[in-house]
Amino acid sequence: MRRMREESAPGARHGYIIRQMMVEDLPAVMALEQAAFKNPWSQDLLKRELQHEWSTILLVEEPREEEGPELLGLAIFWIVHDEVHVLNVATAPRHRRRGVARAVMDEVLERGRARRCTLATLEVRKSNEAALQLYRAFGFRPVGIRPNYYVDEGEDAVVMVLDF
Repeated sequence: MRRMREESAPGARHGYIIRQMMVEDLPAVMALEQAAFKNPWSQDLLKRELQHEWSTILLVEEPREEEGPELLGLAIFWIVHDEVHVLNVATAPRHRRRGVARAVMDEVLERGRARRCTLATLEVRKSNEAALQLYRAFGFRPVGIRPNYYVDEGEDAVVMVLDF
C-alpha cells in the first residue's frame, strides 16, 4: 500500500489534479473566490500568501480536452512548526457535492503528516453545515466558538481541531 501511494501522482487518487498556485493563476482564483463567497479574499491578500514560505495555496483542477484544466476549488493553509492551520477552502458553486473539498482537504492533511505536524486547526461558519460535516468526517472536533468572527455578517465561527 505504501509503495502504491508513493508512485501515484499528487491528487490522482481523487481523479483531480491538485497543484500549488502560481501568480499566473490569480485571475482564475479571483473568479472562484467571487463565485464562492460573499466576501472573497482580495487579490492583494492572495498575492501576499504566495510570498510567505509557510503558506500554501493548493488548486483543484479537472482536465478538459480542448480548453485546458478547469479550476474547481482551492485550499489555503499554513504549516507553522508542527501545526497545520487551514485558512480557506473554496469550491466553485457548480462543482459542489463532487468531492472537491474532500480531495483538497485530504491533500492538505497529507502534507501536514509528511511534515510531521501533530495538530490541524481551522475556523468554520457556525451555519455551514456541509463544511462542518466534512471536517468531522476527517476527525476534526469542535473546541470553541469565536463570537462575531465573520464581522460582515456578525456570524460566529466554530474552532475545530484535529490531532494527527
